[in-house]
Amino acid sequence: MRDIKERLITLFKKGYCTPQIARLAKELKEPSATLHYNIKKLERDGEIKAYKAVFDYRKIGEGFCSYILINLSPDEYGNPERVGKEFLKYDEIESIDIITGDWELLLKVRAKDQDAYYEFVKRVLSRRGITKIKTLTSLRQLKTEFVLL
Repeated sequence: MRDIKERLITLFKKGYCTPQIARLAKELKEPSATLHYNIKKLERDGEIKAYKAVFDYRKIGEGFCSYILINLSPDEYGNPERVGKEFLKYDEIESIDIITGDWELLLKVRAKDQDAYYEFVKRVLSRRGITKIKTLTSLRQLKTEFVLL
């Protein structure tokens, strides 16, 4: 049997998951046809964007989690969305938020370890337009994606 774990994880991160209709039907005590209809309506209306697996990131080699606050230079400050969209291509970045306060962007980044994170910072965040970053390292996550860990 071939080991395709890495390929599966990649697809699961991109939303290649489906709801477990049988489990939902049992929990809600509703027929599966009713669930299918309602789920498809939620998807059509854009209320459900994607289905995603919730991982134990340490077990899949992405146990180093950090949050990065970013200050933009005056010439980039007026359009933080443009800068944020440039980060979409990096798999290490789990989320990108435009925020208020003393910082313009907040990134959630996952890496194998501190060394991999350092390489990510050098490769991605040492670009023109970023004047300052501040890293907050997650020591332990207790809840993610509405799931208690």
